Order: sequence, then structure tokens, then C-alpha cells
Amino acid sequence: MNSIKFAVIAGLVGVVGLSASQAFAEDAMGTMTMMKGGEVMAIMPDGHMGTMMPDAKMGAEMMKMAKPIKHCMMMMTDAKGKAFMIDTSTKKAQAECEKMAM
Repeated sequence: MNSIKFAVIAGLVGVVGLSASQAFAEDAMGTMTMMKGGEVMAIMPDGHMGTMMPDAKMGAEMMKMAKPIKHCMMMMTDAKGKAFMIDTSTKKAQAECEKMAM
């Protein structure tokens, strides 16, 4: 009887541990969310990012400088935190980019 209780408790601890490890893994990976309409995102060379919601006038001025994104884009940081943009112009790179974005 005690061995059954022990097995049940061990199973529950394992399930809780697995759930917690998945949560920590998702947190470590980060989550990608869609931008809100009118939101502006800035990515700095040192890897930090910021967003803002400009007023209508500022947003209209920024749209004059904006170009639409025509394909999937990838960014990454190196071990020191410096940001890089990955060339996704090949079909293979596009496929990897789209797979990651799903």
C-alpha cells in the first residue's frame, strides 16, 4: 500500500516538474506576439528593443519613411548581445523563417 502511495506521489511530482520545466523553457525562449496597429518597434544594435504608440501626426510622418515587409525577416543576437539581421532571401532561409514564425 505504501509503495502505491509512493508511486502516485512520484508520478504527480514528475508531472508538476515537467509542467514547470516547460514553463521555464518557454520563458527562456521568449514569446513572439503580433504588433498592435500603429505600434512602432525599435531594435538597437546592442540587442535591446523598445516599442511606442505614436500619436496620429507622428505616425503619419513615420509612415512616409516606412516600407512594407515583403517576406519573413529574422534577427538574432550573438553571445555579447549585439543584434544581427539574417539574410532570408533564399528559399531555404525563407522556409526556416516561416517555420520559426508559426
